[in-house]
Amino acid sequence: MPAYLIGHISVRDAARWAEYRSRVPATLARWGAELLFRGRRAEVLSGEQPHAETVVLRFPDLASIDGWHRSAEYQALIPIREAAADVMLASYEGDG
Repeated sequence: MPAYLIGHISVRDAARWAEYRSRVPATLARWGAELLFRGRRAEVLSGEQPHAETVVLRFPDLASIDGWHRSAEYQALIPIREAAADVMLASYEGDG
């Protein structure tokens, strides 16, 4: 069953964020991840959304998300991510 990783992002340091973004794709390939969406918020229609950017990735399954997130390659990027932005990541099981 496919699984999805959704990230909500508020960038604090554009240069560091650009470095992080440029290095993430190399960490995703072995886990079968596909970028589905990346964009900036246009408008909040209901509720609250403090983050200006969102990214959605599709993985083959939840185990792939977990493997990617725990991988040494991705773990090495977390300090850059944390210095660059406030990021909320959540995984979801999909049904198609």
